[in-house]
Amino acid sequence: MGKVHQRRIVNESKNKLAAKISEAANVLLPENSGYIIAEPGEKTTKISQTQLSNSVDVTSAKKHFDLKLDFGPYDIDYSLNGRQLLIGGRKGHVAAMDWITKHLMCEINVMEEVYDVKWLHNENLFSVAQKKWVYMYDNQGVEVHCLKNLNNVLHQEFLPYHFLLSTASEEGFLSWLDVSMGKLVTQFNAKMGRLSLMTQNSNNALICLGHTKGVVSMWSPNLREPVAKILCHGNMITSLAINSNGMYMATSGMDRSIKVWDIRRLKGPLQDYKVRTSPRSMVFSQTGCLAVAINNVVDVYEECCTKTIQHAYLRHNIARTINNLAFCPFEDVLGAGHDGGFSSLLIPGSGEPNFDALERNPFQTKKQRKEAEVKMLLEKIPAEMITLESTVDEVDINTFQTKLTARNSLQTVKPLKINIKVRNKIKKKTLANPSKIKEKILEEKTKEFVRALNARPKDEIDEGKSTRFGVLDRFKNKRNKKE
Repeated sequence: MGKVHQRRIVNESKNKLAAKISEAANVLLPENSGYIIAEPGEKTTKISQTQLSNSVDVTSAKKHFDLKLDFGPYDIDYSLNGRQLLIGGRKGHVAAMDWITKHLMCEINVMEEVYDVKWLHNENLFSVAQKKWVYMYDNQGVEVHCLKNLNNVLHQEFLPYHFLLSTASEEGFLSWLDVSMGKLVTQFNAKMGRLSLMTQNSNNALICLGHTKGVVSMWSPNLREPVAKILCHGNMITSLAINSNGMYMATSGMDRSIKVWDIRRLKGPLQDYKVRTSPRSMVFSQTGCLAVAINNVVDVYEECCTKTIQHAYLRHNIARTINNLAFCPFEDVLGAGHDGGFSSLLIPGSGEPNFDALERNPFQTKKQRKEAEVKMLLEKIPAEMITLESTVDEVDINTFQTKLTARNSLQTVKPLKINIKVRNKIKKKTLANPSKIKEKILEEKTKEFVRALNARPKDEIDEGKSTRFGVLDRFKNKRNKKE
């Protein structure tokens, strides 16, 4: 049995054990996500938002509201813990608020076009893709940074575990910016024209782009070429969405179809649905519900990836054309940004009821937020680890051995004995200390000796190696050792 096969068996056994432990721990979970169960002969698509608001408690009913604004169409984004809402109108209106308490944090008008808005690692910072450059603002609406390296940006995606802000521009440039250090990790031209569609795979932090030729490409900051490509449609892709665990991808094209793909094996389509017109926006919820925006209608599909469904789960009509959709984390709420403002819709069963308070806590205090920020910075994943296969199976043995031998050679090098005579002249007084001069010369000579030692050919190194001896060989005679 080979080592690779044996390692694979050990990993499979560990995964099975972890699955059993998590299944046993499900008993301790306080709540389960609940859906609407219709009576025989009744369709859930006929249930309106008014009926849902009247059927739930007062706290949940307040989560359904509409904002009538005049600077649309609007792009929206929820914070990582689902507590704050950020909206940006195409005509320059930007606002951040606590959408549950309806507390307005800031509201500004940037006096130019806004193409996308995105929260960063917490609710204290957000970025706005304006007409020319990308700007960063704090929660009071004060401009903090102007990123002139990121120009003509159409879409933004934030990778929270890597602290990377990824952008796609109108000229076809892809960029990754490290917001913790303010350093541009990489920037290059994808050579695929205008990048009008962009989303992220939260499982492996790859950026997925939809193109006019029906191709979906996946990008990493470590390569200037796509790590994978999928031909999804025969014509232009209109919307793109990936579920939270990175298993399925939904695409829609001008051929008025929605296809579901297995993104792990790059295989599919698993499902193929026909719709009345091309969707403009799609998004997955934490529980796997798919929301589709078609003109002014929002359709929500339940479990559409694993099985073929015949009709939608819920449907809602909005008076204006929908521009963007976003599910709120840990809440049964779907946000819709449209030409007339913003709408918050109730979607029972779309949110994850059990959250990890140590990772993303909707009820965290100021002290907890500061501690969480420090913890995120300490656990930051470097950008070099963003690959198609995110699991680490083994260590690069050759590289590790090279580094180990180089370190051992430095540790075993004896300091050179160099006799340095420093003449003390009485007439000319120097500020340099003779002992420090000796140390610098010795350090330079030692470095030169180590470089020459590492530059030796491999044959000389192999010839200089002595044969291995056991522990008891030290009791043998020297003649036997020489033999």
